Amino acid sequence: MGRISIDRPSTFRQYVNLLRKDLRQEFRTRDMISSMGIYAVLVLVIYGAAFGYTAQSIDVAQMSGGLLWALIVFTSLLGLNRSFSHEREQGCLEGILLVPLDRSVVYLAKATSNLLFLAIVELIAIPLFYFLFLTSVELSATVGFVVPPLILGTVGVAGVGTMLSTITINARGKDVMLAILFIPLVWPLLFACVSATSSAFLGGQFWFDTYGVSVLMAAAYDVIMLLVCWVLYDYAVSA
Repeated sequence: MGRISIDRPSTFRQYVNLLRKDLRQEFRTRDMISSMGIYAVLVLVIYGAAFGYTAQSIDVAQMSGGLLWALIVFTSLLGLNRSFSHEREQGCLEGILLVPLDRSVVYLAKATSNLLFLAIVELIAIPLFYFLFLTSVELSATVGFVVPPLILGTVGVAGVGTMLSTITINARGKDVMLAILFIPLVWPLLFACVSATSSAFLGGQFWFDTYGVSVLMAAAYDVIMLLVCWVLYDYAVSA
């Protein structure tokens, strides 16, 4: 009898198939995006209540960078907690791990899907944040430079968050455990992104000095942490 040969899909094809699975599942249920979107709107409502009687005495522009990134980080935490919910409930993750593929491909596909979902929510939440709090504020002409820190911050949050979500998937009290691990680990990125975002909003004579250093810090953080997550993911998902 002749030997049957089975062609193993390429790494890129494995990545596309895993990403397509996540996207198809999410766009069918809209579970993660809808929960993150509702949570973001509720945070904006709380912001509105907090500043409702104090807007005249508080310079919202000075706080806008921190407020925006607090909104993004806490909204992303809700989504990351649900990142592996379907795989855990239906036993899909064990099935995926039985397939002979590079575990880092699983990480890349899941991090990409988390990045896309977070970006969709940001496209809704950031314009709402602007219209609710910044339309009456005179922002600098450099406000367009807010895009690079938003991209770098979102990439870092999705990448690091996916790794930590994998580590805590079977932990008792995983929601709290993810937050305890995530906030300290992402703090350098958060600091750099808040600084760059605030500099872009406010401008000033030497705004680019702070902005440039902060963007470089965020980029360096992304490169280092994503490489570490890529290398260690095989151990994390198999533990």
